[in-house]
Amino acid sequence: MEHYKMNLTLQVWRQRNQSDSGGFEVYKVTDVSSEMSFLEMFDVLNERLIGEGKDPIAFDHDCREGICGMCSMNINGKPHGPWPGTTTCQLHMRAFKDGDTIVVEPWRAKAFPVIKDLIVDRTAFDRIIQAGGFISVNTGNAVDANAIPIEKDKADSSFAAAACIGCGACVAACKNSSALLFVSAKISHLALLPQGNPERKLRVSSMIAQMDKEGFGACTATGACEAVCPKDISISNIARLNAKYIRVGLTADN
Repeated sequence: MEHYKMNLTLQVWRQRNQSDSGGFEVYKVTDVSSEMSFLEMFDVLNERLIGEGKDPIAFDHDCREGICGMCSMNINGKPHGPWPGTTTCQLHMRAFKDGDTIVVEPWRAKAFPVIKDLIVDRTAFDRIIQAGGFISVNTGNAVDANAIPIEKDKADSSFAAAACIGCGACVAACKNSSALLFVSAKISHLALLPQGNPERKLRVSSMIAQMDKEGFGACTATGACEAVCPKDISISNIARLNAKYIRVGLTADN
């Protein structure tokens, strides 16, 4: 693949803390390699800012392998940028052209308050998981892997739902800042397996109650969440969740 250099203009959201109103600042970056990742480009910019005695741009990252979901950035209005099924850390600069202006913002959601610059507080997702995204197990020896047979289609669907990395792109893309794709993926992952059956009712009601408590909006089924998900989580999980939630409300022993 041919490598080339480009010059770009970045409009980056800068915000000192949650109480600061924040605003965009403009940066020129030159001789950017087409094979840099988006985060590597930010590393180079931050090295320059530090050398100039300025405050570097704060952004979240960890694995840089598309696994952890921490590299959450809204790039030109799209969570994680223009490439489908890709996290920000796996987005490469060849996705852009020489002379482009790139607007970079944090996730925009009431439940994801800005900590600084491009970093948001996503612990609301953690609290939703704590409310019911788990199964209880007996202590002792591990159960043999083949002791509980699972139909392949259910195992495959559970595995696909478990691919959710909790990055929050679905929330950022939704006009209502709904977290239902995330919640439905976490519920489907366990609900499709026999191990998750004993707590299926409590899990659904508790996680949805916590989601509402955190201030996420309602789902209006536009499909924007599925379109931007870097792990291609299907909105069929939302349909499964809705069915289970209705069933919980109709049964007496919930």
